[in-house]
Amino acid sequence: MELPVIKVSADSTSKEITPIAMAIHDIVAGLPVTMRTLNKKGVRIEMGKIVDNNYSGPILEMALETNSTIKTTPKSGAYKGIPVVVSTVNDEDGNAVAVIGIVNVTQGLKFRY
Repeated sequence: MELPVIKVSADSTSKEITPIAMAIHDIVAGLPVTMRTLNKKGVRIEMGKIVDNNYSGPILEMALETNSTIKTTPKSGAYKGIPVVVSTVNDEDGNAVAVIGIVNVTQGLKFRY
């Protein structure tokens, strides 16, 4: 059986990157996940479902421009006022070809022990 190859490039589409974003969404216990590539808008996943397959946000774009990890609270966009962490996916030369974001919707919740 030949296994599929998953490759992320600057031109990967939201459909091509969705399996990666969905896996991360599962790993982080269902926190919202966003992902896009350098040249194409991407995907926004919440509660196990794709809520937008043509998504970009201000922090995703900022991370692509600066080629850096950003931890902040957006002042605009779908996650305005909610802490996010966005990190780049780099090629072998260190260039950002994609970004992945995690939205910390648990911020400020109080848990009982």
